Formats: sequence, structure tokens, C-alpha cells
Amino acid sequence: MPGLPSQAASGAQIDAIGNSVVKVFGTRRGPDVMKPWTKLDPLEISGSGLVIEGNRILTNAHLVQYVTNLQIQGSQAGDRISAKVETVSQGIDLAVLKLDDESFFATHPPLMRAVGLPRIRDSVLVYGYPTGGESLSITKGIVSRIDFSSYGGTHFGLRMQIDAAINHGNSGGPAMVGDKVIGLACSFLSGAQNIGYIIPNEEIDLMLKRVAAGGAYRGRPMSADAYQSTENPALRRFLHLDPGVQGVVVIKPALDDSAYPIKRWDVVTRIGEVPVDNQGMVKLRDDLQVSMTYLYQGLGDGAFVPVTVIRGGRAESVQLPIATDLPVLFADLEGSYPSYFILGPLVFSRASLQLVALTASLPATTEWLEKHDSPLLTRLGDKPAFPGEDVVVLCPFLASALTVGYRDPALRVVKVVNGTPVRNLLHLVALLRDSKQKFVVIEFADQHVEKFVFRQQELVASTEAIMANNGIRSQGSADTMAEWNRTP
Repeated sequence: MPGLPSQAASGAQIDAIGNSVVKVFGTRRGPDVMKPWTKLDPLEISGSGLVIEGNRILTNAHLVQYVTNLQIQGSQAGDRISAKVETVSQGIDLAVLKLDDESFFATHPPLMRAVGLPRIRDSVLVYGYPTGGESLSITKGIVSRIDFSSYGGTHFGLRMQIDAAINHGNSGGPAMVGDKVIGLACSFLSGAQNIGYIIPNEEIDLMLKRVAAGGAYRGRPMSADAYQSTENPALRRFLHLDPGVQGVVVIKPALDDSAYPIKRWDVVTRIGEVPVDNQGMVKLRDDLQVSMTYLYQGLGDGAFVPVTVIRGGRAESVQLPIATDLPVLFADLEGSYPSYFILGPLVFSRASLQLVALTASLPATTEWLEKHDSPLLTRLGDKPAFPGEDVVVLCPFLASALTVGYRDPALRVVKVVNGTPVRNLLHLVALLRDSKQKFVVIEFADQHVEKFVFRQQELVASTEAIMANNGIRSQGSADTMAEWNRTP
């Protein structure tokens, strides 16, 4: 994989590049995960984007997520042009916009993307519209690192670290080596100086090719097996590894099933024909090593990857199962709004990645969850224990005399309703709908917390008035209401 020639952009090149970098505007109303029936207050946002082939604008998914009144504006232009999202790939943080008035592209040509990855220490210019001013900003730095890592959740991809300043508003702007785009600015490291991240062209091209083929890009294929390094001498002796053997050992296969091809204590030594080192890295070129999982893309048939393992002291060829969507217990909302259901003063919702992230930002809440062994912490990163499993939480009480004597239940995980373990949110709705008992008894998975007991008839009878008092228009999201109204 050749590197790009490192060269400084001329003044004319800088002007031409700036002409094809746009400012993106909109109004965001994201979800309120603690009040799932409503949205957060409107927030005016701005960021950056660049013109690409096909009369389109490339930007970040996180920039246009939950955004209405989307518009773009060219450099030194007075008018804004309405835009709409053509496609969005949340996992890799990319989005493509189309404009209502495509005459814009007659004077704003697409920027050319480079082929291949840049070299470490290549000079980079980052273009965009960060906060603090209205005009185009250009910052300079070098490529510091290239790795293959998580973009959040189960989505992985190549990522470049640069030391050019990237601030709020830079998201979606191009990073350039000479007159070629090497990637898209996506984030910066809070609390650190001049550490920014770029989505490389390879990830952009994968997304655009998938979209051109008529599908949605779900990210690179991955496996759900867990590995550890084989550097420790005692571990190597335990595994009967010769001194010249390198690889990583499987400590937890994705499935504990005799038919599953990967076994505990297997040592993965090759992905296809490429050797794996003792830390699970593979060499792409003399200055670049990345995680072996990078090679899953393009190998095998898309569902399996050929790997070589040492098993019982002997080398074997096996087919490693891979997938683009690995199941996770706390799923990303990916631009949707949370599901919920209301009965009396109780608001039930499905725990999402966004809700878990909110708890992590609240130290007092995190301390409470740790003290009570909440599944919101203990099961973070888990896959569902069975098909269809999700975690149901209670949101803060809606004001009602029915809750007298009970502590606020916000973020408590519902485990059992009337003696039946809750499998997921829709199952909980069905249990409440079909209950013939006089009382509703709710037990929680969080340790050492009280149980709730309500009269079933009082919960049902009070729901409409409580909703009206709180300005709530719907008792539940579309999926929970379909279940509530379904004939048992």
C-alpha cells in the first residue's frame, strides 16, 4: 500500500480546495433518553463538508443526526442552500447530502481523493469551519498514527490521528496532502491539545461503493471472539508454542458450541496468508502495523475468513465466522428515538448505548449503579444472552399519589413482573396487558433495591390524566403501542 507524496499545497491549490469546502447548518432535536416521549430542546449546529463526485456533499453522520432545516453554504457565499440526507452510515460516522439546487456544483467541483494511505509524518492541512469565526479555517499538522480501532459500539475501521488543531465545527471537513483528500475530520480528543482524528479514504470509498450498489453500509465485518497476546513465557509453555510461533490465543469463543469452528486456547497465527504477531497485529507496509481484524474485509466469502490456528500443538486451517452487525445488548439508537411505554406514573424504556453513555457522564449516578451492581454497568459490552433480549429500565416517576413511599426509580433495571422474568420491552408490555392479577409487582435486577407494588386497575385508570398533566400525547412508541393494542 504505497504512501502519498508529501508536498505543500500552493496558494492557488488552497483557494481551489477552499472553494469546494462548505459549511453545514441545521437545527438538532435529539432524543431525551430520560424522557423518551419527548425530544431535547432545539440546538443550532454547524460543521463542515466537502464536495464529492455525483453532485453530493460528504460530511459526518454525527453532524446531521436528528437535524432538520439542513443547509449548506459555500466559502464567502451569502446564500444558504437547502440540503437533505441521501445516505448515512452511523457506525463509521459518514453521511452524504444532496442539494435542492444542484447549480451550486457548476462552480464548486468535487475534490479528488488520494489512492492509498499517507505516510506517518506526512504534512496535512485540515479545512473547515470551526467555532470562533465565520470564514474558512485551515490548520496544519502531520499524520501521527494510523490504526484500526473502534468507531463506537461494534463498528471498526481505519483511523488516522493527526496533530493539526481540530475543534467543534471542523467535523466533516477534508484533510489534505497536497491537492488530494486523504480523509474526513471526525473528532478531537477532549482535554488534549492538537490530537484529532480523520476517517481515511479507504473507509469513505467502502461506504460509497456499498451505497452505489443499492445497499446501506453497515461497516466492516468483525468476529465476536475474544483474544489475548501470547507474550507471557508461562502462557506460551502452557500452550506448547515453539519459540518461533507467533499469534494470539482465543480466550472466549463467540459461541460455546461444539460445532463452532474456533475453540478456546486456539492460537491464531495467520489471517489468510498474512502472519499475525503476538499482539494480534499484521504488517501492511514497513511503517504501518494494524490489528489483524483489518484483513477480514475482502477475504473469504463475507461470512467466513480463512485462518490458521495452532490447536493441540498442530496447525489447522479453519473458517472464522464474521459479520458486519454483531449483536450487542445496548444498541446504538442510530438516529432513531427510544422506544417507551407508560402505565400510570411508570415510564418504561429500552436501555440504549446513548442512555448508558449518559449515566457515565453523571458521577453520582455511576456511583449508585456500581453500589447496586446494575446491569447497565455489569453487562456493558455484552451480547444478548438470548435472541431478542434487551434491558428494560424505568425512567423518573411521573407525578402521582400512587408512588407515595417509593424512591424515584430512574435507571433501575426491570427484572421480573408478577413473577415472570422480563425478556424485553415488548414482553413487558404484553405482561402488563395480559395480567389478570389485582396487583402489579415489579422486581429489579439492581441489588438491594425496593420492590414496587401497584393496583393494576389504578395504574390503568390514572394513565390518561397523568399523561395530560405532563403534556404527553402518546402512551408509547409505535412498537409498544402495537403490542399493547394487540389481541392476546
